Amino acid sequence: MQQRTRIKICGLTREADLDAAVAAGADAIGLVLYDKSPRHVTIERAAELASRLPAFVTPVGLFVNASPGFITQAVLAIPQLELQFHGDETPADCDAPARPYLRAARMAIGFDLLNFAAQYPNAQGLLLDADVEGYGGSGKVFDWSLIPRNVPLPVVLSGGLHAGNVTDGILQVRPWAVDVSSGVEAAKGIKDAAAIRRFCEAVREADARIADNEA
Repeated sequence: MQQRTRIKICGLTREADLDAAVAAGADAIGLVLYDKSPRHVTIERAAELASRLPAFVTPVGLFVNASPGFITQAVLAIPQLELQFHGDETPADCDAPARPYLRAARMAIGFDLLNFAAQYPNAQGLLLDADVEGYGGSGKVFDWSLIPRNVPLPVVLSGGLHAGNVTDGILQVRPWAVDVSSGVEAAKGIKDAAAIRRFCEAVREADARIADNEA
C-alpha cells in the first residue's frame, strides 16, 4: 500500500518561511548548522525557529563534519532535533549522538548505494542528493535511474527538486520522503511561500495518482 510521501523543506532562516512551510503541510523543516552555507543559522537561531514548530513537525539539523561537542550543543538547545549528516561522517560518528539521523549520499555514476546503505544500518533513511561541490542546496538534479530498487533503508529524494519535477520524481522513485531547498527560494536562504505551497501540492498530486493507479 502506498504511503503518503513526507515533505521536508530545508534551509530555513526566517520565521515567515517556517510558518509558510508548516501551513503548506511540511512534515519536517531543515536548519543548516554549517557555517560555510549561505543558508547557515547558528544554534541559537535554529532553536528560536524550532520553538515555533507545532507538534508532529520535525526540526532537522544539517551537519557537515561537525565536532561531537557542537552536535551535543545543538541537541541540548533543540531537544526534538533529528540529525542529518552531509560530510565525511563514519557510521560511528553518526551513531555517537544516539539520536535519529539521516545520512546523505551523493549519487555519482558508479556509486554503490547498496554498499553505502549497509554501512549505516541505524540511519532512519538515506537522503539522495546530486554529486556537486558544496553540501546541499545546489539545485542540481541527478539521474534518478541510478537509484537501485532494493535500497534497504527509506529513501529521501533530494537534489534540484521543485514543483515542476517533484511529481515525476515521486512517480519514478517512490521515495519515502522528498527534500527541497533551492527549488522553493526567492534567494538563497529566503523562501517563497507560494513556491512552497505549489511544491507541497505537487507532492500530493503524485500521491493521488499513485493511489488511483493502485485502486
